[in-house]
Amino acid sequence: MKKRLLDLVLTVVGALVWVPVVLLVGLAIAITSGRPVLYRSVRRISRDEERRIVKFRTMIKNADKIANRDTVPVEKQQRFLNIAPDSPLYTPVGRKVERFALTELPQFLHILRGHMSIVGNRPLPENVMACLREEYPHADDRFLTPAGLTGPAQLVGRDALTDDERLTLEGAYCRAALTGYTFRLDLAILFATIFGVLGITKGLDYNGVIELIERHTRRARVTADAFEPAPALTRTEFGDAVPDGYADVDSNIA
Repeated sequence: MKKRLLDLVLTVVGALVWVPVVLLVGLAIAITSGRPVLYRSVRRISRDEERRIVKFRTMIKNADKIANRDTVPVEKQQRFLNIAPDSPLYTPVGRKVERFALTELPQFLHILRGHMSIVGNRPLPENVMACLREEYPHADDRFLTPAGLTGPAQLVGRDALTDDERLTLEGAYCRAALTGYTFRLDLAILFATIFGVLGITKGLDYNGVIELIERHTRRARVTADAFEPAPALTRTEFGDAVPDGYADVDSNIA
């Protein structure tokens, strides 16, 4: 319940900021790139749920047909699909929207409805998840807590992490949120994201994010072991308490 309460309070109070920004960014995209302003795609948001998620359209129309995990070969074991910031697929305004991390702001609507959290691992298309499972059989464990607007990987930068490092950070966050959640954990990640985007602070490195998670977790120390399913997070251990959706997760984050 604590995590859901924090999401609601921050989303409602923060509406004074994010709603005007969403309107202004949407207007800029409509004027410079035309419609649609929003891009909708089906993404995995929990271990057992996919949902059509919205974000700002920052690329040319039909870019998802050109660059997706089925059309872009895996290179250097990078199974997450990261489109380079200088890719010609981005529109001029879209590149700036991406630069200032405004792309996902419309997802506050998903947070209000309880489909997502402010802090959590990012939603992913199923074809990306399928590619990850080939190398990491337990990749779905990154969805043991609800998908979020920002998460531990975003503090480093997705292009600065190997797949193993990113999954390790995401797994560490899930373990911390399920076994020792505190308001401080999500607030620390949220404000580190905001300060990093605004250039107030430098981005963290991999070890810095692990230390941040450890520092703001209530119980056992979170370690940076290779990404493996934590025994305390398996369905055998938790039974029905392991989340199938957002409401179930909340009951375990006290």
